[in-house]
Amino acid sequence: MVNRLTALSVKATALALALGFSAQVAANMYRYTDENGQIVISSTIPQEATKRGYDILSNNGRVIETIPPAPTEEEIAAREAEKQRQKELAEQREKDRALLKRFSHPDQAVKAMHRKIRELEGLIQLKRGNISVISSQLDNEQSRAANMERAGREIPEATLEKIRRLESQIRDIEREITSQTQEIEELRKAFEADIERLEEVTGEARTVPLDHTETEN
Repeated sequence: MVNRLTALSVKATALALALGFSAQVAANMYRYTDENGQIVISSTIPQEATKRGYDILSNNGRVIETIPPAPTEEEIAAREAEKQRQKELAEQREKDRALLKRFSHPDQAVKAMHRKIRELEGLIQLKRGNISVISSQLDNEQSRAANMERAGREIPEATLEKIRRLESQIRDIEREITSQTQEIEELRKAFEADIERLEEVTGEARTVPLDHTETEN
């Protein structure tokens, strides 16, 4: 009998606590500003008012939680812009670290640029030499073909094929030279950007001319 009464007492206590908690939750109020700028305290809050921010109050008027206003389009745009700015700064810091691993002073980058340009110019010079050799061969074949034509003889297909092949080789090499010339310009621009950045990061100015031909005189 005692156990039964104890169990009933526990259940009653739990029910009372639950009801009290429910009543407390139900008693929570909202404090917000309406469209006229007036402070309103109510058990409900219009959807439009939530965008302006509001307070959740307990049954005794204490602020339980403050909900901030929804951000405006301008604020959202500003946050996104700041996020992008921070991302770009982080990327730039990473690029700077990588750049400083390669060069500790702008002059080192200038000299590296000179070496690369000289290498490419050397390759271009070799290709121009190849064109001269092939052009000489082409001139000989074209002269032979012209002599045959003047003599009224038919030009052998092998000779015509050789002329076409030599002309094709010259065109291919000229395209390679054009490509490597563009590569030099792109390399120069990339290095000059790195050199300028190194001057900013290290606080040191370059002392070597950018034009490699000036260092050869």
